[in-house]
Formats: sequence, C-alpha cells, structure tokens
Amino acid sequence: MRIEVDTHTHTVASAHAYSTVLEMAKSASDAGLKALAITDHSTGGSDAPHIWYFHNLTKAIPRKLFDVNMIFGVECDVIDYNGNLALASSELERLDWVVASIHGNYNMAGGTIDDYTNAYIGMAQNPYVDVIGHPIYPAYKPDYEKVVPVFKEYGKFVEINESAIPRSVKTINNALELIGVCKKYRVPVIVNSDAHFCMSVGKFDNALKMLKDNNYPEELIVNTKWENIKAHIESKKGKVFE
Repeated sequence: MRIEVDTHTHTVASAHAYSTVLEMAKSASDAGLKALAITDHSTGGSDAPHIWYFHNLTKAIPRKLFDVNMIFGVECDVIDYNGNLALASSELERLDWVVASIHGNYNMAGGTIDDYTNAYIGMAQNPYVDVIGHPIYPAYKPDYEKVVPVFKEYGKFVEINESAIPRSVKTINNALELIGVCKKYRVPVIVNSDAHFCMSVGKFDNALKMLKDNNYPEELIVNTKWENIKAHIESKKGKVFE
C-alpha cells in the first residue's frame, strides 16, 4: 500500500518542530509523495505562529515545490468540551486543510470520557474541519462507539497518526480500538506522519502495519490517492491545483 499525500506536518513555525518548508517539501519529494500539507499549530498556544503566518501562507509559498503539490493548512486546537476551535471560521476558510486536535491546552486536560466525547462530536460538526486529529491520546480519549458514527455522518476523515502510535502501550491499544470501530462503520481514515522534522515526512510504517494487520479496506484509506485529497479540497475551494 502506498500513501501519496502526507496531510499533517509541522515546520519551524511551530516552536517544537525543526525543519523549514523547503526542507519538508524536499523530503516529501524524496519520499515519492505527490502532495504535502503544512499544518502548523493554531495561534494562541506558546508553540504557535502569529495569525499573519496563516494569512500569508497561500500568498508567499508556491503551490508546487520540488514537484510536490503544497497544501496550506493548520492543526487547530480544540478549546472547550463543546468542540470549539482556537481559530474563527473566517480564519479557517482561508486555508485548504484543517486538522482539529486536542492537546491539553485551553484547560482541556482533566476531563471525563463524556467531556471528550462531547468535544469530538462538536469538532466533527464544524464544517471547516477536514480531519479529526490523533484521537488516541489516553488523556483525551472519547467513546469511539459514540463519536466514530458522527465522524462519518459529517464527512470527517479519522487520522491514524504515525507519530502518536508508538508513544505508549495505551496509544497502541487505543489506535487498534479506533481502527476496529472505524472498520465496523466503514469510516474513511487518513494516514499521517505528524512529522516535526523533515526526515519523518512520508514515514507511516506503524500506521500502515496496523491497518494491514486489521484488513482495513484500502478504498477507505483516502490519502493512498492524491486525486482523493485534491477533489476534497477543490470541492470546498474551487480549482486550486494544476
């Protein structure tokens, strides 16, 4: 199985990442990817760029680098148990791609499983969200049987996050449970590196092994084809890519 697009990566604009846009794009090209999304953290956190970074993203950077199609997005923090996001809709609509994630910022730590279930349902209902980011962290785990059908109802891709999987036995078990529930409801998933350094771009070994071992239908892994991602973006924004 081959992944053609990595849709969750970070550059030096996120304070805990270590590579430039050019370095990330070159690594994507070397890995044989057809497209790469740059999704630095939303404003408000200590590790996030100024809002002007997102305003200028689609203007300053070419749509193609090293023959890789560039997708301009954000990993946007969820700020409350209703699933509201750190960036306003007027900011999100500027971007090609929105990954919504819970990181524990904005007093999101210490909630109950019902709190996080409600938060994930709320973020799924946001029309600007494309991907539900890494919902496998033990501290913010929702009830998968409740949230996964909602992800499907609102047309969200569920992220199988390469970076998050090997962090602990609990994240591995949560990923396996999530994959099982997504398979049960035939929910499209997206495999991402969540790379914070250029050498991790296009690396998905753990995520792909899990999906293969669980006989996940390849037609439900949306970023095996660049055309799937391109069509999704252009259904929202009109023609963007060549």
